[in-house]
Amino acid sequence: MAQTDVLIVGAGPTGLALALWLTRQGIAVRVVDKSAGPGEASRAMAVQARTLELYRQLDLAEAVIDAGYKTPAMNMWARGRRRARIPLKDAGAEISPYPFVLIYPQDRHERLLGQQLHALGVDVEWQTELIAFEEGESHVTATLKQADGREGACTAAYLAGCDGAHSLVRHAIGSGFEGGTYKQLFYVADVRVAGVEPAGEAHVAFDKSDFVLLLCYGEKDQYRLIGTVRDERAEHPEHLTFADVGHDAINGLNLQTTEVNWFSSYRVHHRVTDHFRRGRVFLLGDAAHVHSPAGGQGMNTGILDANNLAWKLAAVIKGHSPDTLLDSYPIERQAFARKLVDTTDKLFSFVTAQGGFADFVRTRIAPVIASVAYKRESVREYLFRVVSQTTLDYRGSPLSQGRAGAVQGGDRLPWLPGAVADNYEPLSAIEWQVHVYGEAKPELAQWCREQGISLHVFAWEPVCERAGVARHAAYLLRPDTYVAVAEPEGNASALSRYFEKQGVVLPTA
Repeated sequence: MAQTDVLIVGAGPTGLALALWLTRQGIAVRVVDKSAGPGEASRAMAVQARTLELYRQLDLAEAVIDAGYKTPAMNMWARGRRRARIPLKDAGAEISPYPFVLIYPQDRHERLLGQQLHALGVDVEWQTELIAFEEGESHVTATLKQADGREGACTAAYLAGCDGAHSLVRHAIGSGFEGGTYKQLFYVADVRVAGVEPAGEAHVAFDKSDFVLLLCYGEKDQYRLIGTVRDERAEHPEHLTFADVGHDAINGLNLQTTEVNWFSSYRVHHRVTDHFRRGRVFLLGDAAHVHSPAGGQGMNTGILDANNLAWKLAAVIKGHSPDTLLDSYPIERQAFARKLVDTTDKLFSFVTAQGGFADFVRTRIAPVIASVAYKRESVREYLFRVVSQTTLDYRGSPLSQGRAGAVQGGDRLPWLPGAVADNYEPLSAIEWQVHVYGEAKPELAQWCREQGISLHVFAWEPVCERAGVARHAAYLLRPDTYVAVAEPEGNASALSRYFEKQGVVLPTA
């Protein structure tokens, strides 16, 4: 009977990212997927800034950026006329070291993650299907079916269901999937087109209830089209071709489609599962939450699920934390998933609403408001923060404590643009660490040495105050880079009490 620390079911971006973060921390994993090989569908296109920030821990950020395409602007069209152009380049220059919207098709993204995992000595076991599993007191026993029909057993300390919206793992633990399905049938097409103006930019076009999103991913005349299928054609999606999709919005962009390299249609759901954790079994990504593609949030949310869970699993498996640490995963991620589904649902409902008034607002009012509002720096920053997931916090988590300056326990650590030293550089290490902006107290430095915790002291600069950090305060950061404790006085005793309360034993303490 094969054994491993964590059995990961599903080799999409979420499962692969989870495997990478666990492997980097010395945790043994098996990744199985019933598919024949890596996916060729690319519904997810955007890699958000927060994902890139966290990818520094996997040495992936620069590789993804080099392979992706930075979208310079979004153009809004209505009934054949361009109504607004919204610049996207460096929209978050004061917020993140990755202040852009990066387009990187999911199929290419998955291949890169798989290659990185292979370099660490782990290969995805394709054509290997999870049939059933049973949970014991100290392990999970899974039955796996190979391509030739043979079945075998695998025991794991924990099982991670990253197996998509139709998750067998979710069904097996009896977790609900509350929500619904949008009536519209979506399509995605990889096309070669002429007539795009401006070329190389993103375009969204509306024409009555029809809309289309056109994304460039860096290859000449190659674009990705995402839109809806005509209502009368949506009843039989298995027979659809590109000729069947709504073309009113496409024609409004003055496009000439010269080649269709790939076409697929799909239904979009908006659902969140009841339980992100049941005992030794966890749900991540689309197995736990699905929502409309509005804002390019889905794949990134699954990757952040993986980031949140991986360090906690590693700490428990290594005996550095009690099992109760894992209870914080559903607390932190489920609340965000519900909020995200609600937000994207409202946006999607606006985009697809039918009727004369909705069409008037969408095609005449919204572009004007967007164009005027985006000229204000505060609006640009707000929109970037929301889309990039840099506003995500875990303030309500049992792992979050204190406030120093504008930063609270559970917050993403603010990035300091233009500072002499990059305060995000130490975050590439998957470990507990302490940051001080100004001067660290001698007792804090001594405590960090005794506990084996890295202490990073940054010179106080005007940018520190603008970013909201407090002078001389101590910020204890979790291994996933979120602030665990914001201690305004910079006292080591507060950090010591925090670890005692959480039951965390540091590896070198």
